[in-house]
Amino acid sequence: MKNKLNSLFIAGALVFSAQTAIAEEVVNVLNWSDYIDEQVNEDFTAATGIKVVYDVFDSNEVLEAKLLAGGSGYDVVVPSSSFLARQIQAGVFQKLDKSKLSNIGNMWSDIEDQVAQFGPLNDYSVNYMWGTTGIGYNEGMINERMENAPTSSLAMVFDPDVVSKFADCGVHLLNAPTEIIPAALAYLGEDPRSTDSDVIAKAEAVLTAVRPHIQKFHSSQYIDALANGDICLVVGWSGDIFMAQYAAWDAENGVEIVYSIPEEGALMWFDQLAVPKDAPNAENAHKYINWIMDPEQIATATNYVWYANGNLASQPLLEEDLLNDPAVYPTPEVMAGLYISPTYDARSQRVITRTWTKVTTGQ
Repeated sequence: MKNKLNSLFIAGALVFSAQTAIAEEVVNVLNWSDYIDEQVNEDFTAATGIKVVYDVFDSNEVLEAKLLAGGSGYDVVVPSSSFLARQIQAGVFQKLDKSKLSNIGNMWSDIEDQVAQFGPLNDYSVNYMWGTTGIGYNEGMINERMENAPTSSLAMVFDPDVVSKFADCGVHLLNAPTEIIPAALAYLGEDPRSTDSDVIAKAEAVLTAVRPHIQKFHSSQYIDALANGDICLVVGWSGDIFMAQYAAWDAENGVEIVYSIPEEGALMWFDQLAVPKDAPNAENAHKYINWIMDPEQIATATNYVWYANGNLASQPLLEEDLLNDPAVYPTPEVMAGLYISPTYDARSQRVITRTWTKVTTGQ
């Protein structure tokens, strides 16, 4: 009898647990690593009762593979603009219902205009953060190895005679072929926005020449490594390098990190909040995106990660040093030298993939 009662109790508990799980409101979010203040998610749950199930990724290629396979289970994802444009064409995303986004008027038209160059992205997404891809370096370690190093030039990483001087203190490049290859083209004086396969192929010789001096291709590990003085030079995302800078200051470890936008030009990128077509909780996805568009919430995120955002109404709430830093919010003169990533067709994407695989693996 006791065993029977135990069985009934367990069965009842399982039913109750299943009913609770069904009733629980959730939104499944897949975002870049180290890209939000957790307080934003906690406050969303407190305000709405919707639990945020939050996962991270560290490359557009990883995200794209999940989305194109279908059935990812995510409600909100954050692809970069050039990838999002291609994924929209593949039917991966649903248009946003702007009637459910009461905070849409807070967005910055200048950034929306830039995003519109990729296609109808503003119908399917809103901007989360934007920034540049540039050079981060440990000032002391660089100066020890080379006087008057060309820190404002892509020669720092693409001239073998220069980058070889820093191989012993550690050089990292983003594991992001659609960002590093255009940068190599800019160094050569080619159009970094080119989708011509023959032009893209020219980057291979540049990357192969410096490959022996590159310690690692990775899109997140360089933050801690730079902050701790374990490496001295990276090509990375602006906000990540500022995070490393801040971490070094906070640790008072004597490491001085500097971010430089190369004089040859730099990629300007946009990470967008979007809802997959098969999102299981599309209603909650809209609520989450609307929450992020609240000036106070996105300001909290920006003040934490040190990336510029596409929300004009948030700017009075940003830390003054951040808003006035031209490396975060570039001047019009610097903006004029920035370029956006093209949307590659299948042929040019194959060239990029083949080139990157050969360079990173040596095969």
